[in-house]
Amino acid sequence: MQRILFRVRRKLTRKQCFSVLLKICRGETAVRVKQNGDWRKKFLSNLFSNSVTYQEAIQFLYGLRLFGAKFGLENTFKLAALADNPQEILRFIHVAGTNGKGSTCAMLESIYRAAGLRVGLFTSPHLVSFRERIQINRQLISENEVVRLVEELQPLLKQFSEKHHPTFFEVVTVMALKFFAEQKCDLVIWETGLGGRLDATNIVTPLASVITNIAFDHQQWLGDTLGKIAFEKAGIIKNRIPAVMAIEEPEALAVIQKIAKEKNAPLTQIRNSEFRIRNSELSLSGEHQKQNAALALATVGILQKQIPVSEKQIRDGLQKVNWPGRLQLIEKSNGRKILLDGAHNVAGAKMLADAIEKNFSGLKRTIILGILQDKDWQHICEILAPMAEKILTVPVSSERTANPNELAEACRKANPSAIIQACDSLNEALQKTSTDNFAVLTGSLYLVGEALELLELSPAAKSERVLNEWISHVVDLK
Repeated sequence: MQRILFRVRRKLTRKQCFSVLLKICRGETAVRVKQNGDWRKKFLSNLFSNSVTYQEAIQFLYGLRLFGAKFGLENTFKLAALADNPQEILRFIHVAGTNGKGSTCAMLESIYRAAGLRVGLFTSPHLVSFRERIQINRQLISENEVVRLVEELQPLLKQFSEKHHPTFFEVVTVMALKFFAEQKCDLVIWETGLGGRLDATNIVTPLASVITNIAFDHQQWLGDTLGKIAFEKAGIIKNRIPAVMAIEEPEALAVIQKIAKEKNAPLTQIRNSEFRIRNSELSLSGEHQKQNAALALATVGILQKQIPVSEKQIRDGLQKVNWPGRLQLIEKSNGRKILLDGAHNVAGAKMLADAIEKNFSGLKRTIILGILQDKDWQHICEILAPMAEKILTVPVSSERTANPNELAEACRKANPSAIIQACDSLNEALQKTSTDNFAVLTGSLYLVGEALELLELSPAAKSERVLNEWISHVVDLK
């Protein structure tokens, strides 16, 4: 979208370009801006006419990324109010945490669906299709519904000034609320986007608040200590609403306990010694998934009076839960095994390393590694590189990607004996490892999404994966 706007008129200033974008995002035409060529005029004036297509709706959402990431609840409250406050007729379980949010949400959704409820699921980022973010009973929202919701929200966006225009995530949050309310969901499993306290999802009052864990990630936004990060995550705890957590790190634990006490919120802590989930009871792999399952079970137990669930329904839900890209093992017809895992921070890399040692200790290992530049990629390389005999570093399909050559150099320092090569693309790395019996592909959920496309395990939707880039664009509107 940004490239298209600059092609409209090469001499447009940044302010003029932003003004054009604002008109488009509000559903207005941009015919007053001087055009160079009929196709440009037609594009700008008809982009959001009455006959909007799904791809045009996606382009609209992509354009919102230039409004960046603004942390605060005022915009979301206002937009939700303009949409008749759909959150007020819904029930939520709100889930925050550094790692394991998605898996815990998937388990809760599966359990309550097994109990016969109509369950909404809101998560991010998506692996391939934007529609993954908004699901009911694990059915993705339809393309037609995305188009309809975009059209219905566009007039509401006209009531915001340029400086306070809603961001991508704020708009998508209200889209999801509106859809879940219209579809009369019995319960919504509601994952935070980033942090919690000032996250757009925090306009709801849930039945329970769940915090999976606290580790270092997104320090530029959430703070540079575990205590500061815990403060942001604990912002989802509401007055007198039960909270559940699996945190033992003293600094983070003290912060969460203090906030829960201040809000008179009953707090349940799940400890490592309490993880009594057997492998046969859980379809997701990894010891860390037992912690996530314990959190889900504790939450279900706390809410038994409001939403009764039988032991059989709980077992069925845990055994049938599906969450791609997290220790997802792909077995090809030639016997080749590929392990996909979206570990993108130090804590996630440690969990992955533990899982590899436990479950694949006898195999020669190849690692295909791609990481975003704003992650602690050097430390991640130090953790994962010693586990492989061959390492191929690749770019992530993102403007925030770390340089594969720099990743390769970090891996050489951590494992001098390994065969290490920087590749120009993930496709090249997959081809070069096509005869390797076991490969681990990791470092970013964005990379996992691209792999699912290349391995033909998901419908190709490259133009929708770029929607995950919204967080990197912070625009100064002063």
